[in-house]
Amino acid sequence: MTVDKEVVEVVAPTLPAHDYDASSIRKLKGLEAVRVRPGMYIGSTDQRGLHHLVYEIVDNSVDEAVIGAATHIDVVIQADGVVRVSDNGRGIPVDMHVEEKKSALELVMTELHAGGKFDSQSYKTSSGLHGVGASVVNALSTWLRVEVRRNGKIYAQEYRMGVPSGPVKIVGDDPQGRGTTTYFQADGTIFETTDYDYDFLAQRFREMCYLTRGLELTFVDQREGKEHEMTFYFEGGIYSLVRHMNRRRAVITKPFYVDKTVEKTRVEVALQYNDSYTESVFAFAIISTLSTAAPT
Repeated sequence: MTVDKEVVEVVAPTLPAHDYDASSIRKLKGLEAVRVRPGMYIGSTDQRGLHHLVYEIVDNSVDEAVIGAATHIDVVIQADGVVRVSDNGRGIPVDMHVEEKKSALELVMTELHAGGKFDSQSYKTSSGLHGVGASVVNALSTWLRVEVRRNGKIYAQEYRMGVPSGPVKIVGDDPQGRGTTTYFQADGTIFETTDYDYDFLAQRFREMCYLTRGLELTFVDQREGKEHEMTFYFEGGIYSLVRHMNRRRAVITKPFYVDKTVEKTRVEVALQYNDSYTESVFAFAIISTLSTAAPT
């Protein structure tokens, strides 16, 4: 028996000509890291990542509603592609931060891991990117503007790619106003597309309103040829969600509902039987202090 043998020459990879030393280590400052590696913060730069920007700003408003500080959120995709999110919550603090020597608003919008979600005093629960969401959106936007209605005044600051264009300023009076409005233009040089899917976002907002009983959210698309408007409000919360899921099925019982808190853990369950042979179980979690609200 003859066996043919093939000799394969293994060539070691060629090392770079330059030395790998301290000069090879790069430290990114501010929000630069977000722009260099956006996928680390929003998962991708396709349409999913684009939608994630909207989620992060809306989730901040939802957190205000969860603690009872807000009752209404407006989300608008403007004709020029700018997204506007407004709520009637407490408004981001604008006073000077003692340690950082800058407005709390600027700190929240320009520094990672700066926010009110790292203890249980300001928010017992929260959603989104655990305190980095607003600054990440800022970094990945060519232009962003925040307006805060607080203390009878309207405060505003604008940014370009996460960098403030100027200090926080008082731009008007609003004695009865309260809340935060954010405008942002996603950076087309980072994202593969800046075309938002209205139906996809609407489904996300519908779920958030089911999970946040009593919250009203209006979603408007002003883009040419895509004009649309929907308002979500579900007084019954997940009780209403179960009824919605069974709207086209023959139901056997009324929805069963329980809401119970044991120590620091709250469990809310809604259940209804129908005549189908398959079950549908949807689980959502909001974890205390550092948290995520999402279907599992």
